[in-house]
Amino acid sequence: MSSYRQLLYHLVFRTKHSIPSLVRDHSEQLYSYISGIIRNKNSHLYIVNGTENHLHILTDLHPSVALADFMRELKASTSKWVKEKGIFPLFDGWAEGYGSFTCSYYDLGYLVEYIRNQHEHHKKKSFEDEYRSLIQIAGIKIDEQYFP
Repeated sequence: MSSYRQLLYHLVFRTKHSIPSLVRDHSEQLYSYISGIIRNKNSHLYIVNGTENHLHILTDLHPSVALADFMRELKASTSKWVKEKGIFPLFDGWAEGYGSFTCSYYDLGYLVEYIRNQHEHHKKKSFEDEYRSLIQIAGIKIDEQYFP
């Protein structure tokens, strides 16, 4: 008998101090790099997108990949890559922590569209308000020390 699994994660993380350093002109290069990291983990990337101060990733992680290890490696590797490439001169690294929300496959279409439309979405809502909403919808108690 085969094993079946589906481990969909909606991952959200921001730049250090929410500095708007991820300029759109070079974002696709960063997204391609992230795609390669995910592929090398035998995982599937549905979409990555964001704005100048944060990213959203929707991915199906392989069961052999521990989420905390994945995020630590992803953030360290992308931070190093961005600094070496010099494509985002104001980028000083990623903020501590991240949001990780498990998702149902039935919500996949909605989530892909939500992430695809980040620039439009953030014309009306700040990252902090969006992040707070995601945490609350997931039923997680917010630690106010991370929200100024």
